[in-house]
Amino acid sequence: MELKNHWLAANKVALPRLRLLQWVNLRPEESERTQLMFFFYTTVCVGLRWAEDSTVALFLDEYGTQLLPWMYIASAATSAGLVFLYSWLQKIFPLRRVIVAIAPCMLMPLLLLVVLRWGAHVSYLAVISAFLLRLWVDALYVVNDLNTSIVANQIFNIREIKRTYPLVSSGLLVADVISGFSLPWLVQYATLNKIILIACIVILLGSGILFYLTHQYQAAFPETPQRLVTEEQASRQRFIKSPLKRYVWQLFAFVGLLQVIGLLIDFQYLRELKSNLSDRELASFLGLFGGTLGLCELLLQWFISSRLIERMGVFFTATLLPITVGFSLPGVLVLLYLIPAIQSQSFFWGLIIVKFCDEVLRYTFVMSSGPILYQPIPEAIRSRMQTLSGGTAEAIATGLTGGLIFATILFCDRFIPVPLQKWVLVAETMLITGTCLKVVWELRSRYVELLVLSVARGQLSATNVGLRFFKQGVVKALGEKGSEADKRSCIELLAQIDPQGSAEVLAPLLIKLTPDLQRQSLEVMLTAGANPAYLSAIRPLLEQPQETNSEVFALALRYVWLAEPNPNLSILEEYLNPRQNSLIRATAAALVLRQGTPMQKVAATQTMRRMLTHKQERERVNGVRALREAVYLQALRIHIPNLLQDESLRVRCAVLEMIAATHLEEYYSALIAALYYKSTRTTAISALVRLENEAIKMLLRLATNIYKPEVVRMYAWRTIAQIGTQEALETLWENLETSWGTTRDHILRSLLKIHKQPGIKGLVDRFYESRVENLIEQELKFLGEIYAAYIDLKTIDEKENEQSRQRIVIVSELLQRALLELEFDVKERLLLLLKLLYSPEKMQAAAFNLRSLSVVNLARGLEILEHTITLSSKSLLLNILDNRPQPEKLQHLVEAKIVEYENMIVSDRLHRLLMLGNFLSDWCLACCFHFAQVTRTPLTSSEILVSLRHPTGFVREAAIAYLNMVSHRVLLQILPQLQKDPHPLVAAQVKELIQKYQVKNEQPIEEISRY
Repeated sequence: MELKNHWLAANKVALPRLRLLQWVNLRPEESERTQLMFFFYTTVCVGLRWAEDSTVALFLDEYGTQLLPWMYIASAATSAGLVFLYSWLQKIFPLRRVIVAIAPCMLMPLLLLVVLRWGAHVSYLAVISAFLLRLWVDALYVVNDLNTSIVANQIFNIREIKRTYPLVSSGLLVADVISGFSLPWLVQYATLNKIILIACIVILLGSGILFYLTHQYQAAFPETPQRLVTEEQASRQRFIKSPLKRYVWQLFAFVGLLQVIGLLIDFQYLRELKSNLSDRELASFLGLFGGTLGLCELLLQWFISSRLIERMGVFFTATLLPITVGFSLPGVLVLLYLIPAIQSQSFFWGLIIVKFCDEVLRYTFVMSSGPILYQPIPEAIRSRMQTLSGGTAEAIATGLTGGLIFATILFCDRFIPVPLQKWVLVAETMLITGTCLKVVWELRSRYVELLVLSVARGQLSATNVGLRFFKQGVVKALGEKGSEADKRSCIELLAQIDPQGSAEVLAPLLIKLTPDLQRQSLEVMLTAGANPAYLSAIRPLLEQPQETNSEVFALALRYVWLAEPNPNLSILEEYLNPRQNSLIRATAAALVLRQGTPMQKVAATQTMRRMLTHKQERERVNGVRALREAVYLQALRIHIPNLLQDESLRVRCAVLEMIAATHLEEYYSALIAALYYKSTRTTAISALVRLENEAIKMLLRLATNIYKPEVVRMYAWRTIAQIGTQEALETLWENLETSWGTTRDHILRSLLKIHKQPGIKGLVDRFYESRVENLIEQELKFLGEIYAAYIDLKTIDEKENEQSRQRIVIVSELLQRALLELEFDVKERLLLLLKLLYSPEKMQAAAFNLRSLSVVNLARGLEILEHTITLSSKSLLLNILDNRPQPEKLQHLVEAKIVEYENMIVSDRLHRLLMLGNFLSDWCLACCFHFAQVTRTPLTSSEILVSLRHPTGFVREAAIAYLNMVSHRVLLQILPQLQKDPHPLVAAQVKELIQKYQVKNEQPIEEISRY
């Protein structure tokens, strides 16, 4: 049989393209969108660069650097106005129309200014137009960057944008190279005004590419204006309004501070250039500097940026610019000043170096990570927030920087000596970088919080509730008018958070509560233990028996006599009268059995016997419930077997509760048996939990017996978890490490019921964390075996006839799907294991998104995990949980040295898979036998024997079908014994084979070992 790797053969033609995509860290499904975005952005940026360098030269020639602060202030006002206009247009028109139309519309004033300057015969018009040209090109840059990042956020999800946007934003760097090396050549043949006109034509060409891009991916853009928000979206936005507001303000500060840093460096850089170069030399230098800079940025952006963002995270790359500039600016200036040969020009070359570092980091790492920071914002309002936060922040920062520079110059001229004036701006730049780092640190914590809040609403727990204020709230809620359901919930929550202190809150309120709430409150108080301190609050309930509910009266009676140091039992004898309510009578009898004299106990026993054998269900139920508080049961034990078989479900459940309350060990088996039935399961679980450590061994025997029903085994594990003692916890952990498949799932879900605290605190100590890491590694190794089998078992034997080939294809597809289902199960277990280590809220939000069919939600889930997981295998886990082909995932596991992969023939791979039988699902194991049958793969006797004894019927059926194909002799020997199989599918199969072969003799199943 010839093995063919179809996934590899199919891609041989595309291998060069795949290698190219791997070099730039891009995936095939992202390539077309990325190419179109890249061409659009590059084309527009080439035109903008030509226009910018030309207008800078015109501006510096007319004004020098003295008016730069005013330019910054004017640019801020213009940009802010355009940003608000851009945001307003998104409310009026669909987003796609706004994105496509904004650039051509903004080119009209630029063309008008060029024409005005060209035809101006008055000198002051030429001067004003130079200022306005420079101003408008700055505004074009702001709008273009906003446009590009908004389009990227619409057509890429949060994970894709980490890989694709570095390549898209590299269009600016390619534009730097193209425009930088071409501008000196253009200057020789055309005036600066003509160059600006050529730039406008190039920008229009880029807008045409954008129109085609948005047309091809119309589904990514909302069809309605953003003012028309659905009610569901509005509700969701209100829920996350507060954290969203904090996040947006911090993001606003981050963008603004980065702009301030850039402008401070730019001002100092341009001032040095102006003092050392003429206007034509300045334009040529700017072009050559931009070209050289663009080449360096291009290499970083294509081959390093996306990988660094994926591996180290968006916030690490965001801090690179402020850290580098903050430390390099003073360091480079001081170092160059110490070199005698260039001491006089140390500031000139120092600022060129710092400007180079700033540009490299700003237009690679910072620019690439910028749009990612807006992904946690809900999609319905993301583009507007991005417009207002990003564009307005830059505009305001530009204006403030202009004012700061202007004030600094005035201050320095009056108070600072000339040699030290330049160092004032250096100190200001360092101060801003320090502030920027602090903002990034705050922004990081809000980022994941917002991602989680966009999925889940969080939960109330004892860890985040102030107990004193909570009790005050309960008192207020129970004392005021309100629904009974709300008050009942308050009491339940109080019992969970502070069971021992609940009596302090509930006792004074008892007389004011309704009968149902009184009953619930007394049950909570009795659970915490009867306390004499509260007798004065409970006795009034016994003083007016006619007005007190019978259930409340019985509970109050029990509380008073259990709390009373010297109870008067003669009063209790009055309640044994048959005319009394059955619940009160049973309660009094149980208390007498507990504390009375021998004669009183005899009377109470007679009362209880009559109740336990009474024809009315209510009498029997109340009698059994009262026995929970009794100590002397010897004479009444004979009634328990009959009561366990009582026709009334309420009676049977009451008996189960009584067995646990009185610790009747001889009837513990009845509690286990009650787990099998849905009607008694809840009662049995609560009864077994009450037994605590006594029940663990019984439950463990049930849970580990593979021949017991799966649902019963699941509830056995859950019951052990609910017991909650240290012994129960350790039992779960020990079995977790030795279990596999669905059993491990049940134990994990049971453990998660215990570990509700966020983070590692819920695991008691680091010892459990190392155990979880080992379990994760086990699951990853098993995944490697699944992927290897998935690849190697894709077979077609060329020698088979057409009918056999069709059967092989059908069964092979079944096995492939079974393996993919196994992969899904392992992924779910990995998420459950991670929940033991990290915040349940974050992990729940991540799991919710990862299960979604939407690639946007999948990416959001992976992003939450990336900022939550701290394990060394984080990168590998993200690749495994991502929606990637199985061969690619196997390659990641091999590179991480989790597994070793070697291509195997079908029979060897099938044997290797069956060796993992304990880890395989029942359906996958059955598919393995069916696959072995159609491909005629020989299996060992031990593999067949284990499957013939498998607890699942269809696995035994598959093993019998395989035996029928490979060895009639062995099958004939074991068929008679298989007639007793409890599964109808197997029984029918065996009956058919017996009739076919007319089997008469009976041989033990062990005879298969001779095969």
